[in-house]
Amino acid sequence: MSNRTFIGAFLFGMGIIGMLDGILLHQIFQFHSVYMYTNRFNQIVSDGLFHFFVTIIVFIGGYILWTSEKEKLNHPKLTFWAGFLLGGGIFNLVEGIIDHHLLGIHHVYYHTDNVLFYDLLYDGFSIVLIAAGAYAFLIAKRIVKKAKPVF
Repeated sequence: MSNRTFIGAFLFGMGIIGMLDGILLHQIFQFHSVYMYTNRFNQIVSDGLFHFFVTIIVFIGGYILWTSEKEKLNHPKLTFWAGFLLGGGIFNLVEGIIDHHLLGIHHVYYHTDNVLFYDLLYDGFSIVLIAAGAYAFLIAKRIVKKAKPVF
């Protein structure tokens, strides 16, 4: 398995999941902003900084993917999806633990009496992404081992 392809896909997955979070949860559904305990102007600024950060991650991951040697891989699509899903899942889980549970700077959904339920649902979705990525990673690794000649 090529480290550059996996690392590029991992970063790309982090950036894309961050963009989806920002587009869907921050902008379209307006569930929360990155930093909720301020006025609306500063909430929008915090979202803008977050979107800028994840856009940079997408560009870096995309560049690494573009320059990786995918043709040397036995299963480049599997390697890509393993990195992408692991990157997205780990990004979401770490962001959820830090922002929702430890710092409490925002929660997933405020229009409820049980914000913890939605925070845990978000964490659960992250764990599903990580599990799918880990499964793809293990399959890709197993395929690579079988493809190498044994002397």
